[in-house]
Amino acid sequence: MRNLALPAILAAAFAVAGCFNEPEPAYKTVPAENRIWKSDQSLKEVPAGLNVNADYLNLDRNQITNAANVAALTKLKWLRLNSNQLNALPDLKALTLLRRIYLKNNRFATVPETLKDLPALTDIDLSANPITEIPEWLAKKQGLENLSFSRTMIKKLPSDISAWKSLKILQLGDLGLSKEEMKRIREALPKTAVVY
Repeated sequence: MRNLALPAILAAAFAVAGCFNEPEPAYKTVPAENRIWKSDQSLKEVPAGLNVNADYLNLDRNQITNAANVAALTKLKWLRLNSNQLNALPDLKALTLLRRIYLKNNRFATVPETLKDLPALTDIDLSANPITEIPEWLAKKQGLENLSFSRTMIKKLPSDISAWKSLKILQLGDLGLSKEEMKRIREALPKTAVVY
């Protein structure tokens, strides 16, 4: 029988620490002039004229419904849009360096298809959105390391998730998955810390 102690320990640690919040040293690796902080400013849209050399953009906890201006920031590696009012994203295919996108607590009913076109993407947080399913294209996306769909309306993952072998963390908290589905996911991703 496989030893599940390590994934369980990792899952507990990440559940407490919040693996989708970059620790302070992570964002401090980005030069200060390339970090943009616009969180908690009651913004309705992403402002125009932001530093096009920005690596890190934090727009958490605003009232953003329009993120069109993000598409011009082609050097972005980290994008935080948590706790806004987004139900769609613009075409982001020019953001070829983007590694992490945080979209928790918005109004997405589906996984934004533009994420399919981002080759460097490793982290996606879509928790606390009214999403009902994970599309097949996302299940086939390789190179992902951290995914969160906690507190969504997903009841079942795609039948083939073998492309997710590189996943370190998969957060599926508060989904009400069946025991059979939880077992299937663990067996398909034995090296991933799955948090239910």
